[in-house]
Amino acid sequence: DAHLAGAVEAGRFVDVGRYREQRGVDDQHVVADEHPGHHVGGEVVLGDAEPGDIDEVLLRVRIGVETVDHVLAETGEPPLLLILDGVTDPHNLGACLRSADAFGAQAVIVPKDRAVGVTATVMKTASGAADTVPVIAVTNLARTMRELKEREVWLIGADAGGESIVTADLKGPVAWVLGAEGAGLRRLTRESCDRIVGIPLAGSVESLNVSVAAGICLFATRAARMRT
Repeated sequence: DAHLAGAVEAGRFVDVGRYREQRGVDDQHVVADEHPGHHVGGEVVLGDAEPGDIDEVLLRVRIGVETVDHVLAETGEPPLLLILDGVTDPHNLGACLRSADAFGAQAVIVPKDRAVGVTATVMKTASGAADTVPVIAVTNLARTMRELKEREVWLIGADAGGESIVTADLKGPVAWVLGAEGAGLRRLTRESCDRIVGIPLAGSVESLNVSVAAGICLFATRAARMRT
């Protein structure tokens, strides 16, 4: 379908309800699939939702993504990006999107492989933020990070053992890099960062959920910019 193909290339959402009305597609053509964001033979593939739930669960399907270059070109302020390396829990990705929207991040960057994509669960957890914050899935995360450095975006890894987020300089173009649930940043990803910044903890837990950490990092950056 030319409408779907064009939307894929442009990185847009498709309003499934409107598409169904305009194109005569019924619920039988909105199918569940483990690989969200695909269109197969003119069918709209809706993440992990049930076919009959289209009206009750959600009315939008992510079928394409914007590019990093496009996001950087369109932003009217220093970039604030969130890079998630290997996050597999859809609830965590959804919560990260919600924080990204709340604190003004222009995009969330994820690897195409070994990471969760934008599913119905992600969109539901994001509470509308999946409509406003692009999720950019890249084939080679290390290469994307190098390209961001070339665009003078500072890569800050959120991990233990670095400088404290309380005193860190967070002004200027920033991309926060967070690792997977439990495992944290992979070695190569950590080494690709310009700096490592940690969140000081006062209690007995040794780490934070990735979505909680993402929210703190993005808020700290926004707060630092408001003070300047």
